[in-house]
Amino acid sequence: MLFYNVRDFLVFFTLFCVAAKRANVQVLSLVLMWDHIHHCSKTPDEEDLSGLVQDYTSHFASVHNPLCHKTGPLFLRPFGSAPKIGDKNVRTALIYLGNNGPVRKLAERAEQYRWSFLAYYKNPHPFSEPLKLSEASKAMRRAVSLVKERHSKNHALHYQTLKWMFKPLRTKERYQLIDFIISTYNVIDYEIAIAFFGSFDKMLEAMHITSGSEYDIQEEFVGWSDKVYEQMTQYLTGRGGLADIHDMFKLSETERQKWIPIPQEETSATERQVLKYLRLLQPSEPTSGPGRDPRNRRAVCFLQRIPYLCRV
Repeated sequence: MLFYNVRDFLVFFTLFCVAAKRANVQVLSLVLMWDHIHHCSKTPDEEDLSGLVQDYTSHFASVHNPLCHKTGPLFLRPFGSAPKIGDKNVRTALIYLGNNGPVRKLAERAEQYRWSFLAYYKNPHPFSEPLKLSEASKAMRRAVSLVKERHSKNHALHYQTLKWMFKPLRTKERYQLIDFIISTYNVIDYEIAIAFFGSFDKMLEAMHITSGSEYDIQEEFVGWSDKVYEQMTQYLTGRGGLADIHDMFKLSETERQKWIPIPQEETSATERQVLKYLRLLQPSEPTSGPGRDPRNRRAVCFLQRIPYLCRV
């Protein structure tokens, strides 16, 4: 697993966006799943793409590992990477990425899954009420000011900062802050992606009609739905008694193994999903990596799948 709660997603997203701004890369699509990330990016030089991946993976590991009491690599190498040549192949890749959420039962439609970021093209607050600072709490105004300051300096938001910002907020404001952070940092170049379809509505229509396909990069699916991962976090931080979900990694592997039956009883998770969630399961290696492919120089863009390296 890579992500266990909203803070994990937001830390990674802001780190990715900061890294993308430093790199000579145009991001057409980004999708964050619980155990891996996908992005489709355009670059004139393959080395720029490698630099981007090295940047955001190393920085996320450096802030995530201490929280999980982990040392060593967090992401599994080699990363799955495939050059996409021709408009049809790019369209197919974009459809496939957008539909990761629906395929894993995280939303009915591509744009309804927050972490596909599709909903943010037309709306800066698609999952919350409009933010009116004049009516916001003092804590919310402080949080918004800090987000603007960090973004202006091209600095990501880290765990302690997010914890400090979210803790005093009401539920309504927490949703507003999530949307504000995403909209502020977002670097996805929607217009380039939309150009492959003719319009944003046609792009969504294509995603609704077909789920797309991907044969160049191996996908390892465990269970029929990824919704169980959020359910396990809710259970363990509720009835499970954990103040922070990452505290479970203070326990040894043997101690965590004793927890295996509990999430299975409380959710529809399979045993393999529970093992993955507890970081007791080693994932398979991808079949393709970002090595020198002679097609790369003709690629319109690159599709990448970045999986996690699991055991603590």
